[in-house]
Amino acid sequence: MSERYDIAIVGSGPAGITAAINAKIRNKRIIIFGYENLSNKLYLAPKINNYVGFPGISGKDLTEKFKDHLKEMDIEITYERVDSIYAMGDYYALMVNDKTYEATGIVLATGVSFGKPFKGESEFLGRGVGYCATCDAPLYKNKVVTIIGYNKESIEEANYVSELAAKVYYIPMFKGDVDLNSNIEVINDKPVEIIGDSHVNKLVLKNSEVETDGLFILRDNISPDQLVPGLLVEEGHIKVSRDMETNLKGCYAAGDAVGKPYQYLKSMGEGQVAALNAVSYLDKLSREK
Repeated sequence: MSERYDIAIVGSGPAGITAAINAKIRNKRIIIFGYENLSNKLYLAPKINNYVGFPGISGKDLTEKFKDHLKEMDIEITYERVDSIYAMGDYYALMVNDKTYEATGIVLATGVSFGKPFKGESEFLGRGVGYCATCDAPLYKNKVVTIIGYNKESIEEANYVSELAAKVYYIPMFKGDVDLNSNIEVINDKPVEIIGDSHVNKLVLKNSEVETDGLFILRDNISPDQLVPGLLVEEGHIKVSRDMETNLKGCYAAGDAVGKPYQYLKSMGEGQVAALNAVSYLDKLSREK
């Protein structure tokens, strides 16, 4: 049986960590999924001029202050990517690789993905296109797999897939060295379109094309409605009320994921509101039992 948490927070940027801190202060059992640098957008910011009390602070220094606060609160980040979240009635199931976590309430602080889907991506989702290589790799034993990787974590997934698949193509979408197994072929080209009939069979690139049985697109995050089936999204952002509640009971959202302006202080305020209302939701459920 999976371990049940009060609140699961997806995302470790300013909105996510603020939600985690506020939920922890109110004695809720939490789990927060994110990254070692918390948020690359924040970490790589050369100078931040509108963060009250810290004029001109660098993103790296502010990240360290955030980490110190989390450490003081005894909050640890779970360095795993959530692949999908399913509403199960009175709780949510979070799928992470080959594991499942359960939580009564959810706070989505996933940020916003600025990349548009590739042509054919949505049409072939579940029919050869996937977002978790380690989850679905066994389906492609002795077959040809193509991986479009946007981060260093995608390298680990590609290496794992190469132990099962007959052939693996890796297309890096970032700059830097890629430490891949010797049997993986790197293609430095730009993906354009995914083609197939009932199932994916080809990836067209700007200067070439490859025949493939499966295709994994490993971005830092995926669109919210793909992450949480049934979630209401408008113009690429999660639709929320003033309480930061989504159309799904017990599911809240905050930060860039819910819309502009994409500002750190705005995200943190929303993270606090989302957490406090998630706590109220849990307390109400307890009283009703």
